[in-house]
Amino acid sequence: MECFDLVIIGGGPTGLNCAISAEKARLNYIVLEKGALANSIYHFPVNMTFFSTSQLLALGGIPFISHTDKPTRREALEYYRRIWQSWNLKVRLYEEVEKMIPIDNEYLIQTPKGSYQAPAVIIATGYYDTPRLLNVPGENLLKVKHYYDDAHIYVGQKILVVGAANSACDVALETFYKGAEVTMAIRESEIYPKVKYWIRPNIENRIKEGSIKAYFNTFVKDIQPKTVTLVSQEGELTIENDFVLAMTGYLPNYNLLERLGIEIPAEEPRIPIHDADTLETNLPNVYLAGVLCAGMQTSKLFIENTRDHGDRIIQNILKKRELVETN
Repeated sequence: MECFDLVIIGGGPTGLNCAISAEKARLNYIVLEKGALANSIYHFPVNMTFFSTSQLLALGGIPFISHTDKPTRREALEYYRRIWQSWNLKVRLYEEVEKMIPIDNEYLIQTPKGSYQAPAVIIATGYYDTPRLLNVPGENLLKVKHYYDDAHIYVGQKILVVGAANSACDVALETFYKGAEVTMAIRESEIYPKVKYWIRPNIENRIKEGSIKAYFNTFVKDIQPKTVTLVSQEGELTIENDFVLAMTGYLPNYNLLERLGIEIPAEEPRIPIHDADTLETNLPNVYLAGVLCAGMQTSKLFIENTRDHGDRIIQNILKKRELVETN
């Protein structure tokens, strides 16, 4: 077992930001990441462009170099590699946290590769690893994807895009322009009103002209190897299908949070219990950082408006340590 002042769970932008704050405070810490460095961003679409500017995404005094105002996924991955190297951050990759056990005034963190003990823990696991499932028969088929990768593999294929927000509209347009036959299943009566202003007219015009077929007030009933059954106000409809791209959004990893002992209200937006100022949870010296603080309201927080979380948490940890040492 290894002992630290602080264990940070999650090696994405927020976890790295917290690690930088720990470095500045000269704390002995470790970051545990279940996948690759900045794992959630690695799983973004290959050609994705961020909505935020590179200046708003920059961390730790390291400039975010981008060829345009809106950086790409590739540029972001390069940037977070430079953050890791420049600050010499203590990150252990491909090490998923399984348990957190309170021991006296500390916590024992267990992974398949080791055990770590610390008096303080920061949970910064984001939400992109946990898709909102359709919960329909056939969702486990290989043709069903909750993450969009690249348009090339869908050339000449019949695809169903489920959803009507930014990601769904982006995917529908990109695959259509690359040669896929695109159908959309939309639960509401229109495209999501907050779709980005430069996307909305394009997707609406493609639907209007019939280039992209859209079924409104419609949900997926079940998925078969060669077809998909939809249900609308007019009844059931079965269409030929090669791939289902379920762009239905993502959620915090509530299973992990509950295993760690974090209290979560049953009612939406299911914001994990934490102090709005210190970010401390119901567990003493266990903190939330980043988008987790918004629960299911995943569009409310992002990297640019949570960059202060690391410093806020570390300041609270140091303040508590000072009080203990003076008593």
